[in-house]
Amino acid sequence: MTDTSSQSSPDFALFSFSEQGPFVIDPDHLAWRRDASALRSRSRAELPRLLRRRRFPPTRRIVRVVSVLGRALLLWYLFDRRRGREHSRTALSRRLRIGFQHLGPTYIKLGQILSAGEGIFPEQVVSQFKLLRDRVPAEPFSVVRETIESELAGPLESTFASFETFPVAAASIAQVHRAVLSTGEPVVVKVQRPRVASLVRHDLAVMSFIAPFLVGRIPVAALANPPALIGLFAETIVEELDFRLEADSMLDVGRVLALTDQRTIIVPRPHPVLVTRRMLVMEQLEGYAWDDVVGMRDAGIATENVLRGLAIAFLEGALLYGVFHGDLHGGNLFVQPGGRVALLDHGITARLSEEQRRAFLRLLVGGTTNDIPIQIEALKTLGALPVEATTEDLIRDLGLDKPAQDITMLSAEELTAEIRELTRQLLGYGARLPKQLMLFVKDLLFLDGAVAAMAPEIDLLGEVAVIAAYFARHHADRIAAEVGVDVRSKPVDLDGLRASMGLSTDTREITHRQLQQRREALRAKFEQSGKEGGDAAEA
Repeated sequence: MTDTSSQSSPDFALFSFSEQGPFVIDPDHLAWRRDASALRSRSRAELPRLLRRRRFPPTRRIVRVVSVLGRALLLWYLFDRRRGREHSRTALSRRLRIGFQHLGPTYIKLGQILSAGEGIFPEQVVSQFKLLRDRVPAEPFSVVRETIESELAGPLESTFASFETFPVAAASIAQVHRAVLSTGEPVVVKVQRPRVASLVRHDLAVMSFIAPFLVGRIPVAALANPPALIGLFAETIVEELDFRLEADSMLDVGRVLALTDQRTIIVPRPHPVLVTRRMLVMEQLEGYAWDDVVGMRDAGIATENVLRGLAIAFLEGALLYGVFHGDLHGGNLFVQPGGRVALLDHGITARLSEEQRRAFLRLLVGGTTNDIPIQIEALKTLGALPVEATTEDLIRDLGLDKPAQDITMLSAEELTAEIRELTRQLLGYGARLPKQLMLFVKDLLFLDGAVAAMAPEIDLLGEVAVIAAYFARHHADRIAAEVGVDVRSKPVDLDGLRASMGLSTDTREITHRQLQQRREALRAKFEQSGKEGGDAAEA
């Protein structure tokens, strides 16, 4: 545990910061934070206008989008489609990634979301769109200087003793530069791209026009609830356009980490003064890149402990305080030499209402105790399932009362039939994936993917039991008061987790490596089935 002695900075007791930072945060004396709640409310109040159903699309922008993406698809069709499945998928992903890059900030941000979909989207899509996290062409320094001087209302040299002209990262909304303040402190400076606000609003108009047409036409799109997905996308990206909200979220996340004593996760301090709508000056943190597993292990860092700490901190923030980082991915995480994780880029921070938070808590408690009715009721509260449907009917019709079976033992036809029937039942009930649940699931998928690199041999079932035991040890009284379940006396029942993984009830342990092998076997089975179907059609 981190030493919190009197040698630490005064703000260390309030927030999970580094022990000694370049400046001290006094939360009661931050001019940029006073209006944060009003600014957040104002940005949300703007959403209905941005997402309203239009009779006609914004013609100029939709023509641009169609031409760029249409050209990418045409080139793939002409030159890549018939050159083998692997080449075809890689080429299509690359051409779409370049198209997104040409279309600018909104589509780059959408590509970043796709890049976090390991386990959902094809590997080629994920790997290509990962390049949009911090390898987007940077704005010229002259443009950066103009933005900063506009925000400072004065010359750059009046505030900074030095300023690196080449960014350390460039992404959809902004780019980040290292600098040294005139008072001598090293910092990083996040600078918003010019004209990004107006371009985002035009793109949201295009997306909100298209989204309703997907409902009811494609089963998977209906479950994903495209209008709600665009609503979530709009809510997050509009808030990202004001860096004062991001700085406020940094403090909120840092406060929760301090309250839960998760000092192995730290956030950078935002500057007490130098935070504006388009500029964010913050503490400079360094560390190993998230994917530098070899470097971490060579330095003696137990990567499985790093991952466990991040998972527990994420769950505590969501389940107990209703606040969590909503965009976990490798570009937003550094691991410091001592094993602490630096959590960066808080532009997407999920905030749950009290009702939503308690529903998430019931959902997770129900998952670890295999209490299906509690999970169903929680999903109804979150809006994923209709409130008028009875829990008993949902359990019966969705087959949740059936014993878990090893899905690798099913034929491709049997598995396809199972999935088709489940999809039909879900659509029949009007199931949806609500906005906050999307962010929560996206973070869980990132953590699942991180296990593959950082702890591939760890027993997943055993790890869930360890995390459940942590919550029983530290939060049992609160969970009992809010959920009505004493997790200290109710044993962990992993049958539900086994079912979600397609494992039989007699499976005692499984590593992530073994789970990946099972997924690959299923993928190969589906591809072979599709190939045979195509051959039969040609015959």
